[in-house]
Amino acid sequence: MSGDILTAEALRAGYGDEDILKGVSIRVPRGGLVAIIGPNGSGKSTLLKTIYGIVRTRAGNTTLHMEGIDDTSLTGLRPAAITALGLNMVPQLANVFPEMSVRENLEIGAVPLKGRFKERLDKVLAALPFVEPLLGKRAATLSGGQRQMVAFGRALMSDPKLLILDEPSAGLAPKVQDEIFALIKTINERGVSILMVEQRARQCLAISDYGYVLEQGRNRLEGPARDMLTNAEVVRLYLGTAKPQPSKTGMAAS
Repeated sequence: MSGDILTAEALRAGYGDEDILKGVSIRVPRGGLVAIIGPNGSGKSTLLKTIYGIVRTRAGNTTLHMEGIDDTSLTGLRPAAITALGLNMVPQLANVFPEMSVRENLEIGAVPLKGRFKERLDKVLAALPFVEPLLGKRAATLSGGQRQMVAFGRALMSDPKLLILDEPSAGLAPKVQDEIFALIKTINERGVSILMVEQRARQCLAISDYGYVLEQGRNRLEGPARDMLTNAEVVRLYLGTAKPQPSKTGMAAS
């Protein structure tokens, strides 16, 4: 990895008069896979939506660091403009157009590239071969796991350098959840940086390079993911295992 592809500094954001994020800061290394975990209501999904321009940033700044171009502040940009810069998001809900075919969903994903649909389709199907038999099917007829695969494919059609995932395993059967985690790891190994929020904290950390714990809209802990898996406090509060192994590497508290 060479430097960071994304930095978010002291973000404040929320809904109505309430701040959900109260000064959250994170970094995503170029080529890295970063996990965000924490209890319900800690601001995890709000953080992703703020980075992607769905929720307005009230304070702080998010910066995209792409190779070959100047650093770009994402603060104040709409999702379409952020996608065009090389960052895309797979939301937890409403992540496909159900009345459209799978092929049409993928075509929409390629809109920012203007004329590169066939090129991107070939590459996405090479990475997600199980999507090809579904191309002619209406998305509404697919299983939950198939829809999630199509949502991944649609996001990848824009050729993102950074992919944001909001609880990608939510609502799926355990076997399908395992397949989704394996797919995420494969996508990352193909060179796409990933920032992921996930309730299955142990499985999420197991495939990640680095992790952050949010609590009540603030940074609680951060550190290498392998150390989080054995950190006594993380295990006790978030992983649900009674007998953690002691961590040899300290965690950075925030």
